[in-house]
Amino acid sequence: MRALALLGFGLLAACDPQALADKVLARTAESVVRPVLAQELSAAQADAATRCVIQSASPAEIEALSRDVGVSAGSLTVARIRAIALRPATAACFAANGVPALKG
Repeated sequence: MRALALLGFGLLAACDPQALADKVLARTAESVVRPVLAQELSAAQADAATRCVIQSASPAEIEALSRDVGVSAGSLTVARIRAIALRPATAACFAANGVPALKG
């Protein structure tokens, strides 16, 4: 048991703190993006579309999106999500995952 605990601590020490922080920030942004997309898409499509939006977003955009965690996304956040969704790379990701283009 002790050896397992030491192994766990060793693995944690090997983690890149910045990569861990980026992952947490991306997960937080996902929790903001998903409800916005779920207003137009089915649950499965919203999940796939959320991954596409997060993959296409810049680090600054992910940070901005994550600021709306715990509250309803405001008009600026909704506009930011739509702008990211309209990018060619995001549209290609949508198509590859069977997600229709967003309306309007």
